[in-house]
Amino acid sequence: MANKKRAVLVTGGSRGLGLAIVRDLLLAGYCVAACSRNRSPELVGLETEFSEERFLWTECEIGLPNSENRAVSQFFEWASIATPYGLVNNAGIAAEGILATFPTADLERVIQVNLLGALRVARLMTRSFLHSRTEGRIINISSIIGSRGYSGLAAYSASKAGIDGLTRSLAREVGPRKITVNSIAPGYLVTEMSDNLSSSQRSQIERRTPIGRLGNVSDVTPVVRFLLSDEAQFMTGQTLTVDGGLTC
Repeated sequence: MANKKRAVLVTGGSRGLGLAIVRDLLLAGYCVAACSRNRSPELVGLETEFSEERFLWTECEIGLPNSENRAVSQFFEWASIATPYGLVNNAGIAAEGILATFPTADLERVIQVNLLGALRVARLMTRSFLHSRTEGRIINISSIIGSRGYSGLAAYSASKAGIDGLTRSLAREVGPRKITVNSIAPGYLVTEMSDNLSSSQRSQIERRTPIGRLGNVSDVTPVVRFLLSDEAQFMTGQTLTVDGGLTC
C-alpha cells in the first residue's frame, strides 16, 4: 500500500459538499472517483486539471441499484492501478413538507436515495474490501437533523438517522477486517441545500449557533480527510458532529 496511491469513491460529487470533498482529496494526493447524475462544469475542470490516473467521473444515479452497481464496478476497475481504499457516501436529497400531507412519491424518493442508496453502495464496497482482504474506510455523510429532528423534515430526518444506525452496525461487522465506518453530521452549510432558507430562518440559526454563522464546506472537508487518514485507524462506529455548536 505504501507504494500506491489510495483511491476513494465519492458519491454525489458534482456540487456542494461532495464537490468540495472531491477537490480537497485530490489536493491531498488521493486518487478520486466522483459519481453523480450529471457532469458539472466544475468536474470538467477537474478532469482538465488532474490526470486520468488521479481523477475519474462516472455517471450514476444513487437510488437506482443498476446504476450504483455500474459505478462501483467502474471504480474498482479504474482503481486497480492504485489501492481501492475509501468510500464517502455523500449523495443525498432534501424535501420539505409536513408528514401528514407529504406526497408518498417524495417520501419514498428521499429514503431511496439517502438511505437505501447509501446502504447498497456501502454493501458493494465492503464486499470488495472483504474479497480482496484489504483495509478500508467508509464515511457516511449524515446530518444533525437525523439526531435532533426539525419540523417539516421527517423523511429527511429518518433517512439520516438511518445512516447513523448503518454506521454503528456496519462498524461492528467489518471492524475485525480493519475496515472503519464513521459518520459526519454537518449542521447547516452554505450550499445549494440551504438556499431555500429565508433570511429570518438563517438569522435564527446563526443566533442559536455558538460560533455565530452557518458552516462552510471547508469546515467539513478536513474531518473527511482525518477519517481517511492513518491517524483515525482506531476510530470507528462514531458520528462526528460539525455544526458550530448548534446542537450542544
